[in-house]
Amino acid sequence: MTKEQETPAWRDVLEHCGLQVLEKAPQSGPTVLSAIYAVNGIEVKPAATVPISSPDAVGDLDAQWHLHASTVSLYDENGEFLILPPVSRGEEIGWVKVKDTVGRNLPSRVAKVTGSPEFLAVSTDGRHLCAASVEEYDYWVVLHAFS
Repeated sequence: MTKEQETPAWRDVLEHCGLQVLEKAPQSGPTVLSAIYAVNGIEVKPAATVPISSPDAVGDLDAQWHLHASTVSLYDENGEFLILPPVSRGEEIGWVKVKDTVGRNLPSRVAKVTGSPEFLAVSTDGRHLCAASVEEYDYWVVLHAFS
């Protein structure tokens, strides 16, 4: 299957998550590898943790992710941001500019569609990252500022 044949699959995933795809490969995002390293590097410390074993773990992750996303102004004035499609090989697709048509519970929506609440999102100016990740016993919200 070619990359073009895979395109509808990642678009469908984003749309089922309540995200309207606006454009692919915007110029303003950080490199994909630098964003992945900012979330998965050895020195990474989470802005928030939620024990996976807690009764409403994904709901708590939703609240923490949106709180931290708002503190770094992840969403622009139009509710838009950049996301790496939360699909296999999403890093090869690169940043996609989206608009959140729901505005709440994004980690839960991603988990409902993909089976995991993990995703990386960046402000449209490429300066602020807010990600949800799954660690051994916790969900993490990770923040990072790019220069």
